[in-house]
Amino acid sequence: MKRKAFYSLLLGASLLACAKQATATIKFKEYTLPNGLHVILQEDHSTPIVAVSVMYHVGSKNEDPQRTGFAHFFEHLLFEGSDNIKRGEYMKFIQSAGGQLNANTTQDRTFYFEVLPSNQLELALWMESERMAHAKIDATGVETQRKVVKEEKKQRYDNTPYGQLINVIFENAYVKYPYRWSPIGKEQYIDQATLDEFMNFYKTFYVPNNAVLVIAGDIQADQTTALISKYFGEIPKGTKAIPRPTEIEPAQTAERRVNFYDNVQLPAIILGYHIPKQGTPDYYAVQMLTQLLSQGKSSRFEKEIVDKQEKAVQAAAFDLGNEDPGMAIMLGIANMGVKPEELEKAMLDEIENVKKNGVTDEEYTKLQNTAENDFISQNQKNVGVATNLATYYTFLGDANLINTELERYKKVTKDDIKRVATKYLTKENRLVVYYLPKSEEKKKDGEKAPATKPNNVKK
Repeated sequence: MKRKAFYSLLLGASLLACAKQATATIKFKEYTLPNGLHVILQEDHSTPIVAVSVMYHVGSKNEDPQRTGFAHFFEHLLFEGSDNIKRGEYMKFIQSAGGQLNANTTQDRTFYFEVLPSNQLELALWMESERMAHAKIDATGVETQRKVVKEEKKQRYDNTPYGQLINVIFENAYVKYPYRWSPIGKEQYIDQATLDEFMNFYKTFYVPNNAVLVIAGDIQADQTTALISKYFGEIPKGTKAIPRPTEIEPAQTAERRVNFYDNVQLPAIILGYHIPKQGTPDYYAVQMLTQLLSQGKSSRFEKEIVDKQEKAVQAAAFDLGNEDPGMAIMLGIANMGVKPEELEKAMLDEIENVKKNGVTDEEYTKLQNTAENDFISQNQKNVGVATNLATYYTFLGDANLINTELERYKKVTKDDIKRVATKYLTKENRLVVYYLPKSEEKKKDGEKAPATKPNNVKK
C-alpha cells in the first residue's frame, strides 16, 4: 500500500507539473515578410522536436460551384513533388529524416505540416517553400491524384456506413452560402477540370500573401528567421485577387425535413441548427451546450436516450466551428426496433429540457473543467500549438488567443447555455434528416412522408 501511495504521489506530481507547463503563457514572435507571408515562431526546448506548418486560407467554400473538390484535390496534388523534388519523393525526404507529415482540408482552409527532429528544420522549410513556389502541376500528377481522390471518396464516403451524413447535412442546410458542399466535392468536376484550371487555382491561392507559416518547437528564433528569409523571402507575392465568398445565407424561417436512403442497417436521425461563427460569444455557449448533450457517459443524450430509454445505440452532439456561421449537429442511431420518429422525439425532448430547466451546478462545473482540459491538451504537443496559432491568426486575426481564449469559455454562464438553446435550437432553424436503410425506400414511396428535398438528394 505504501508503494502504491508513493507511486500515486509521483504520478500526481507529474500530472501537476504537466498541467502547470501547459497552462503557462505560450510566448511567440510574429512578423510579416514583404511578400505578405505571415510568420509565427514559438520556441520550446523541452524536446528536440519541431513542427513546421503552413496554413493556406483556402477551403471548399472558395471553390467554383461547378468545380467543387478543388481545395481537397490540391491537398493531395501538392505532395506530387516540385521542380526540385522528384515525383514520389516528398514523403520519403521527411520520413528518411525521422519525421512525419500530413495535411487536411476544411471548408475554410488547407493545412500542411511536418514534425521532425529539430536539426532537420531547414529540410522542412525548403520543402514547404518548394510547395509554395514550384509545385509540380502536370498531366501525370493530375491524373494520378484523380484516381487517388476517387478511391478516397469511394472508401470514406460511398462505402462507409453513414458516410454521406455531412454531405446530406450541408446540401440541405444551406441554400446560398458555399458551405452547401463539403470538401470532398463531386468527382465529375475534378474529371472535367483542365490543367489550366488547376494552375489558375494554384497561382490564386497558394501564394505567400494567402498563407501563415508557423514553426513551433526546439528552434532558435534568429537562426530560424534567417532560414525563412532564405527560402521564402524571394517567393513573389500573388498578383491575382484572392476571391472570398460574398454571399449571405438567408435566415432559415421554417423547418426542413429530408429522407436519405443508404446502405445502412439502422436508421439515424440528424438534427442540424444554424449557429454563429467561430469566435463570437454565443459560439462558445453553443459549444458548451453540445458538450452538455453528448460528451461522456454522464451527458444528457447518453444517460437518457442510450442508457435509460434504450432508444439509440449511439447519440452525439457537436458543433462545426467554421470561420463563418456554421452548424450544431445532433445525431442519433436508432436501436433495433425503434422507429425514427420515436428517436427524434427523444432527442427533441432533451433539447427542450435544457430550454426549460437549464443546466445544473454539477453539469456546469464539469463543462468548465472540460473546456480547460481540452484547451490544455491541445497545446501539449508542438503540432497542436502550431495548428492553434495558425487557426487563430487565419480566422480571427489574433494568434494570442492561444493564451486567452479559455477566458471566453469561462465567461459563459449557465444562463448563457440555456439562452442559446432557446435562441438557436428552434424548429424554424432546424434541419431534420432521416438517414434510412435502402430497404425502407420502397415502403416510403407509397406513404405520405415528411416534406423532402427533390430526389437528387437521394443516393
